[in-house]
Amino acid sequence: MSASPTNSLPASRPPAPEVMRDEIVIQVDDLHKIYHMGETQVHALRGVSIEIRRGEFVAIMGASGSGKSTFMNILGCLDKPTSGRHLLEGIDVSGLEKNQLARIRNRKIGFVFQGFNLLARTTALENTELPTLYSRIDKAERRGRAVEALKMVGLADRTDHFPSQLSGGQQQRVAIARALVNRPSILLADEPTGNLDSRTSVEVLEILQSLNDQGLTIILVTHENDIAQFAKRSIVFRDGKIRRDEPIPNRASAAEVLKTMPAMED
Repeated sequence: MSASPTNSLPASRPPAPEVMRDEIVIQVDDLHKIYHMGETQVHALRGVSIEIRRGEFVAIMGASGSGKSTFMNILGCLDKPTSGRHLLEGIDVSGLEKNQLARIRNRKIGFVFQGFNLLARTTALENTELPTLYSRIDKAERRGRAVEALKMVGLADRTDHFPSQLSGGQQQRVAIARALVNRPSILLADEPTGNLDSRTSVEVLEILQSLNDQGLTIILVTHENDIAQFAKRSIVFRDGKIRRDEPIPNRASAAEVLKTMPAMED
């Protein structure tokens, strides 16, 4: 079982230097993605169009094969559409080369995955610092950013701990800190609670809600409706198309839910 960290997160400045609500940060128009498997064509996306504004917290849902993972890969500049347009903060990234996409990913997008993806023989601080190695900043600033990011997720006292010395929830907090260290415009979280128990999942969602309250745009992939209820907007995929896109009324507050849950024992 994971140890229960404190429920209140430290106050901190927004991870993104500019927080302009209602500005469109992601716009996709008539997005199609076709995979060629021998003589077979698989239409993963079929004419998807959507806008996501700065400061939104969006849950992407859908069954396996619905197109949600393909859509997230394109949003994260990990893949390119077969046709259609993808604008990221006004930049058309649809036809960029791999090295150009990599630079944009490093500057503008933070990633959090289900499996944490931490280096086992590297401390929490060093794991957090990793994305800055590809940025043109000096060692002192890299270290300072990593310390700041760990403070933001409540792990200021765990900087020298290795992943094996951290609970699952703490490891995911390190992964979130690593995603924040380059001060991205957008945080993409792919099933970030998939490997966590119920209480620890809500603790991670509390962090995400806190970051969103500070202005960070968050896109969360989940197959669990209970998890999606912590977002502000739900987009449901089926058969490569958006079948439902709607605000989440009376969204759940992770901080309030935690008050009703028993603390985890060590």
